[in-house]
Amino acid sequence: MNRLKSRVAWVTGAGTGIGRGIALALAGEGVDLILSGRRTEPLEEVAEQVNKIGQKVVVAPLDVTDRDQVNRVAEQSAAELGRISLLVNNAGANTTNRTVTEMAPEDWDRVVDINLTGAFNCFRGVYPQMKEHGDSMVINIASMAGRQVSLLGGAAYCASKHGMVSLTQSINLEAADLGIRASVILPGEVDTPILAVRPQPVSEKRQSLMLKPEDLGETVVFVANMPPHVSIPEMWIMPTYQVSGTPLP
Repeated sequence: MNRLKSRVAWVTGAGTGIGRGIALALAGEGVDLILSGRRTEPLEEVAEQVNKIGQKVVVAPLDVTDRDQVNRVAEQSAAELGRISLLVNNAGANTTNRTVTEMAPEDWDRVVDINLTGAFNCFRGVYPQMKEHGDSMVINIASMAGRQVSLLGGAAYCASKHGMVSLTQSINLEAADLGIRASVILPGEVDTPILAVRPQPVSEKRQSLMLKPEDLGETVVFVANMPPHVSIPEMWIMPTYQVSGTPLP
C-alpha cells in the first residue's frame, strides 16, 4: 500500500548523490517535493526530473547552518505545497584532512555544523507544523560512521554521524506521542561525489560494488511507507562486500 501519495517531503542535499536518488524515488511514489541544497543548478536539474514524473516541486536553495534561511524555506514552501509531513535530512559534508590531531578547527566546525546542527535546524523548522498535524516523519541519513569510528570517516564526520543517531532517538523520545516518528538510516559505502574528498583514491572495482543513490531512495520509501503504529528507529544498509569475510576490493 502506498501511504505516501500526495504527501509533501523536504529533502536536503537534494541536488546530487543520495539526495537526488531519494528525491526521485519519493516522486515516483506520488510525493510532492521541496528540494534544498547549496547550489541552484543541480537542484533545478532534479526538479526537472520530478516534473517529468508528474509531481509538484519547489526549488529552495539554502545553507542548512543558517537558521533564518531554514525557517523561511519551511514556512514558505509549506504555504506553496501544503504542510510538510516528511523531512529527509541528507545534507552532509566531509573534509580531506580528517584526523583529530591535524584537521583545521574550521573544518571541524563546518562538518559538524552541516551534518549535525543542520539536521537539528531543519527539524526545528518543520516541528511546528508537524506538531500541529501529527502523522509526520523525520528520516536522518547518517552513515555507518555513526556506529563505527574509523580513520577513513574521520573525527568530525564520525562524531557528527554519531550525533545524528542520538538526535533521532531524542526526537522519538520527545515527539513520538505527537505523531512524529524519526528514523536514522546508516549506509555503508555509497558511490557519490563525496568520494572525491577521500584522503586515498577508491579503486574502480570497489566503487562499482558500492551502494548506489537509488538504493537509498528505495530504502527511504520503504521506511516512510510504514503505517503510523510502526517505527524503524535505526536501519543499516550495506554493500555486500562490507559484510563479507573477504578482504575489501
